[in-house]
Amino acid sequence: MALANGWLILAAVGLLVAAVVVGLLLGLRGGTRAAPGERARIARAERLRALPTFRSALRRRALGLTGILALGAVAVLATGVVAARPMSSQTIQPVNTSRDIMLCLDVSGSMSEVDVEVLSVFEDLLEGFKGERIGLTIFNSSPVQIFPLTDDYEFIREHLEQIRESFDYIEEVPEHWVGTLNGDGASLIGDGLAACAMAFDHPDDDRSRSVILATDNEVNGASIVTVAEAAAYAEANGVRVFAINPVQGIDTEISAELTDAAVSTGGQSYALRDTTTVGDIVTEVQKQDATELKGQAQVVWTDSPNLWIVVMMAAVLGFVVLSWRVKL
Repeated sequence: MALANGWLILAAVGLLVAAVVVGLLLGLRGGTRAAPGERARIARAERLRALPTFRSALRRRALGLTGILALGAVAVLATGVVAARPMSSQTIQPVNTSRDIMLCLDVSGSMSEVDVEVLSVFEDLLEGFKGERIGLTIFNSSPVQIFPLTDDYEFIREHLEQIRESFDYIEEVPEHWVGTLNGDGASLIGDGLAACAMAFDHPDDDRSRSVILATDNEVNGASIVTVAEAAAYAEANGVRVFAINPVQGIDTEISAELTDAAVSTGGQSYALRDTTTVGDIVTEVQKQDATELKGQAQVVWTDSPNLWIVVMMAAVLGFVVLSWRVKL
């Protein structure tokens, strides 16, 4: 058992010793006050002391006083231990799966009406993952990484919510457009997908890598790389693309190009409003083989005063009850 403030136990011991010394001094002082002739005012007191009932009562009182002293000492010492904060250690070795997922969101004007819905889908996806690292990149004419791959799901949820709230804007340039308009054109999906595929770290590690791309595939302008070229780059680097398409089943030609790009990487394309979208994507991502990655072992210290609190309370309760019985 480790103690955070061990000196408090020494203080408790010192207090207990001081109390005993003071008690002894007061007892000795009180015993010398009476004159020898005043100590026994009852005739034939020796006969009274010889009675079995008197001796039994005397022994009970002596035992009671001894018990009171012992319980008081235990209570003081247990209080000192509780105040000293007893602590226990536990070695924790974090384990994460080797799956990385990059959320890739088209924030161009043609997607404005459905981006809030897409972000809600992204938030729903978090419920199906456990231990996977997740990142977010948004793009229009240029890509911007909102946060890198991380397994801090509270952090992820907070930033997804902030991006979703940024669509309810009154400024001339909304927050989610900052940095996404540095190129010529709009909705340059090839560049956005390529940036998302390049966002995976530890390229030499054997990890499962997936991009969940949300776009309507309505390109406006000349991108550096086409959607097909970006998909080929993703496939070459072991990145599977899962597309969420708000016009799936509406614009067949546009949807076909996005579907072909996703399928070429080993992924798939889904309609935004398909009721099975979230479950299907989670299932497909988790089908990929993953190994457990053990992080650096950490020693965690926690307060563990429970036993000593019970001892202290029991001693105090016993002290009070015994004091009442002895009628101090």
